[in-house]
Amino acid sequence: MSLPKRIIRETERLVSDPVPGITAVPHEDNLRYFNVTIDGPSGSPYEGGKFKLELFLPDDYPMLAPKVRFLTKIYHPNIDRLGRICLDVLKANWSPALQVRTILLSIQALLSSPNPDDPLANEVAEEWKSNEQNAIKTAREWTERFAQ
Repeated sequence: MSLPKRIIRETERLVSDPVPGITAVPHEDNLRYFNVTIDGPSGSPYEGGKFKLELFLPDDYPMLAPKVRFLTKIYHPNIDRLGRICLDVLKANWSPALQVRTILLSIQALLSSPNPDDPLANEVAEEWKSNEQNAIKTAREWTERFAQ
């Protein structure tokens, strides 16, 4: 199965010019499937954590957005228990002009600034809104427990 030139170019750039705090390595059996690690951004409740994600480029990429999910458990209003991510660039705001690295940077930014007003994990979002200190404390505890 030959890969489109675009995927080859993007993969080469991810490897040769990695995004700080993010690694994305294609699977040797399937070059559309990436093992991703994102370091928790400093100053966020996720600081010090290493979060594993999987990223898959569908056959229609770049017309369709990549499929991305967290494999590491995380306490975050925009990421549900199954690791699915609520992020506009993965859904309605996807554009073929975006790249894998743009998506990974957006996910890293989401860790820095959770958005409880557009939640995927409703209970977490409620906690974030009603008792932000407690939500941040729980997010730190989960980071220590699951992302070390």
